[in-house]
Amino acid sequence: MDKILEALVSSSHSVPVKKAIVKKVVEAAEKEVTAEQCQALYTLTTRLIFLGEDAFQKQVGFQVLEAYARYHRADFELFFSKDFVLGLLQQGYGPLDRKDPAVVDYIHGCLRLLISCPSVLDIFSIIQTEILRMVCERPEPALCARLATMLSDFIQCIPREKTAILFCQQLVRTIGYFHCPASQERELREYVDQVTKVSTLLQNIWKAEPVTLLPSLQEVFAIISSTDPSFEPSIALASLVQHIPLQMITVLIKSLTTDQNVKDTSMTQALCRMIDWLSWPLAHHVEMWVIALLKGLAAVQKFTILIDVTLLKIELVFNRLWYPIVRQGALVVLSHMLLSFQHSPEAFHLVVPHIVDLVQSLKHDGLPTSKAFLLHFTELVHCMMYQYSGFPDLYDDILEAIKELPGPGEEKIKLVLNQSAWTSQSNSFASGLLRLPGKSETGKTGLINLGNTCYMNSIIQTLFSATDFRRLVLSLRLNDATANTLMKKLQLLFTFLSHTQRAAYAPRVFFEASRPPWFNAGSQQDCSEYLRFLLDRLHEEEKTIQVLMSAKPNVVSPGNGPSNDTGGETSAEDAGVSPVAPVEGKSEGNDERTLIERMFGGRLSTGIRCMTCNSVSEKEEPFTDLSLAFCPSSTSSPLQTEGPSEEPRGPCQGAVNGGSEAPEIGPSPKPVTASTTGVHFVPGSSEPPLSVPDLVDYFLAPEILDKENAYFCQKCGSLQRAERGMRVVVAPEYLILTLLRFSYDAKCHVRRKILDNVTIPPLMRLPVHAPPPKHSSSSSSPPSSPLQVDSPESSENLAKKLKPSQREEEETGLEARFLPYVLSSVVMHSGMSSESGHYYSYGRNLNGADGAQHHLANPLALGEDPGQAAGDWLLFNDSRVTFTSLGSVQNVTNRFPKDTAYVLIYRKQDVTGGQNSTGGVTANGMRLGSEPPLQKELMDAVTKDNKLFLQEQELNARTRALQAASASCSFRPNGPDDNEPPGSCGPSGGGGGGGGFNTVNRLVF
Repeated sequence: MDKILEALVSSSHSVPVKKAIVKKVVEAAEKEVTAEQCQALYTLTTRLIFLGEDAFQKQVGFQVLEAYARYHRADFELFFSKDFVLGLLQQGYGPLDRKDPAVVDYIHGCLRLLISCPSVLDIFSIIQTEILRMVCERPEPALCARLATMLSDFIQCIPREKTAILFCQQLVRTIGYFHCPASQERELREYVDQVTKVSTLLQNIWKAEPVTLLPSLQEVFAIISSTDPSFEPSIALASLVQHIPLQMITVLIKSLTTDQNVKDTSMTQALCRMIDWLSWPLAHHVEMWVIALLKGLAAVQKFTILIDVTLLKIELVFNRLWYPIVRQGALVVLSHMLLSFQHSPEAFHLVVPHIVDLVQSLKHDGLPTSKAFLLHFTELVHCMMYQYSGFPDLYDDILEAIKELPGPGEEKIKLVLNQSAWTSQSNSFASGLLRLPGKSETGKTGLINLGNTCYMNSIIQTLFSATDFRRLVLSLRLNDATANTLMKKLQLLFTFLSHTQRAAYAPRVFFEASRPPWFNAGSQQDCSEYLRFLLDRLHEEEKTIQVLMSAKPNVVSPGNGPSNDTGGETSAEDAGVSPVAPVEGKSEGNDERTLIERMFGGRLSTGIRCMTCNSVSEKEEPFTDLSLAFCPSSTSSPLQTEGPSEEPRGPCQGAVNGGSEAPEIGPSPKPVTASTTGVHFVPGSSEPPLSVPDLVDYFLAPEILDKENAYFCQKCGSLQRAERGMRVVVAPEYLILTLLRFSYDAKCHVRRKILDNVTIPPLMRLPVHAPPPKHSSSSSSPPSSPLQVDSPESSENLAKKLKPSQREEEETGLEARFLPYVLSSVVMHSGMSSESGHYYSYGRNLNGADGAQHHLANPLALGEDPGQAAGDWLLFNDSRVTFTSLGSVQNVTNRFPKDTAYVLIYRKQDVTGGQNSTGGVTANGMRLGSEPPLQKELMDAVTKDNKLFLQEQELNARTRALQAASASCSFRPNGPDDNEPPGSCGPSGGGGGGGGFNTVNRLVF
């Protein structure tokens, strides 16, 4: 029979004839056949299968072999012995190499025919051994896929127990050597199918023997973390990711990121190669593992790796967006990489040139998923352009391309950016010793206490909360000539508060530049005194620059280009300060006020009327803050007084730009006693607490000048009884109010604190009068600095006033407009003396337009404030920033009697419902309806410090990890700020500006 079959397949007969004869041969298998004939047929068919000249001969070999093996199984057992199988696996068949896939296919087919025979168990044992050897030889994908198919059908051939672990590891390494040089789609599909079969085999082994999973994954990491330049692992390893249980992510990432034996170079290689896996078409969950590893590295502060990998791979990830089959996972990884890379625009700017082309492609490719994908991609682009504004040359084309697509709101963008930063990643992988303080949930930056500098920190945060002022400062174009000015240092400090990744910033440079000469470093100081000094310095500095520049009409400042002023005068920008649009009706060209005057400057008119001849003397004075004295409790509200009182008010004082101390002139009508707790209370007082408007009214109420304070009337030529009144004639944009809580006791020679609770309304009205007409009997004084008012009228008796008579108002025709003001910030003082205690501040948390005013349709109806909800306010307590509410601000003194409001800032509101109350405050020709884009110099400074901060955190984390590994450590708590004030915080959270990071155990007194 074998001779007939051999002659037939090699004959020249037609294929139909040959098939008919082969059919007869196959049917003959059912008949009795001798053992010799069977062996001869098995030998012939095996030769045809391996060495057949064409597909027909190979097919005939399989058909005849299968037929005779089925009906003559005992004879086939003798032929297909373990020795024969071993020879095939070790030596091949004749000229056919042992690594040829046909060998595995032949064995696979024969095992199906012997599955129920006892002898197959010996063959399984042989295959278990040989299969491990074959895998260690790194077979090609085709052979490996054939092996996987055979082992999937005959799991008895898979190595067991310890050899199973070794087999899985070697199979993983074999996949790492896979490469596909083919470029045709059919070949590529075949390659992907081969890899899928091998990965499925590993999945089945992991399920059957879970003990093999972790060693296999360790082998994967060993492969992808290899730094051998001659070996580049295959991205086919990505096919394994989808078979790893997702619940193992946390365990595995923690093991990798906290392993001190894993070098940075190895981790960098591993992460880069995992990102390359995004190109594998059928892999699932790759993006989840990549992001998990990115977050894990951020959690243990390995920022150097994150920076290197992001800059190296961000363009590759972006390019994956062009391929629909992998773009969804690529976008997830791209979003995380860009949103977390917040210390520098470098990564985003690498992909900016390609964004427009991708958007246009997505708009027109016609795929059903492209529209939703484009919306998500556009949202990412909006977030990044918001984070790194100030590059119109780069972003103009992008904005044009996406202008028709919806974008996220500003609040959503801020939330996304705050949650995505490396420094805000959940540190669930690190031990307690590795955890470092991250930015608070508010997203705001605290200020480190440098040693009793809470007075400065609270004032800086208060000014920073003044949105329009902050934006104007950040938008100033300060040239090289102003590099050492205080305004430049304030601009840099505001930049860090806005964009640093530190939880708290150390303002060392600004502290040294802004500290008054008479302030001793390390000692507690008066925050209102510091505020006045700071504003005065900024004002005088800008005035000086204006004077110097006006003396050089044709000077062009570096970097600002030639002047366009045809009148020969130097522009403000050439002077080192960019022009800022004026307010309230003045043209930009005529407004020479400084920035401090525009934001905080107002004017008071003081009128003195002789009660004998009724002549009036008028004088206007500028102011930047009002110091409000506490009126006697027995006196009724001055607003209810219709005519001039015949008796002077009690010995209380107010001041314009004055001190924070109210000297006690005589016996106070409101006695103060000391309790055993050291807190002063008013005995038996049942009157409702004073409010801020009460103190303002008392400040503006007129006073009678009599006896030793009699007024010298020029018209009468003698001392006369007179009435002096004050009116606000120009309202500031930001109204600064200082409560005179520290009174000087002349008998005991000590400064006492007035602990009266003062109600703080969220909205109040300030009476503003039109400037008085010039009378012949009026006298005026030359204008003075808005920050230096030391005239006798601004001293002791300035706040002893009564309401002007109705007759005078009728005569002068000066009726007050009541301008609405909304509370912006409050500085609190905790303690019993201005020389001790602690300062902290509350600031309005403005979202959305972030500074757009609440338009008041009815400016006289000042009832509920729109910002009543929790989180609408922020508490700035040195390094710590937390959410709070208006109720907490108003009730803090009720809970803590020593904590009292000291400095308040109110923001003037728009009563027209249209324009901003500043009259359209602009900077550099752009309306400041949002945060101004950072200038390159400021961006570079922030980027440099953010990189330094990430390096500091990484170094600190590594040091602590080594300490934890060598010995247990115990840490003492940080020292208290400012004589242990309630709620104060220690000097922790970051360096910055020379602040240094290692502040553990540094005590501040």
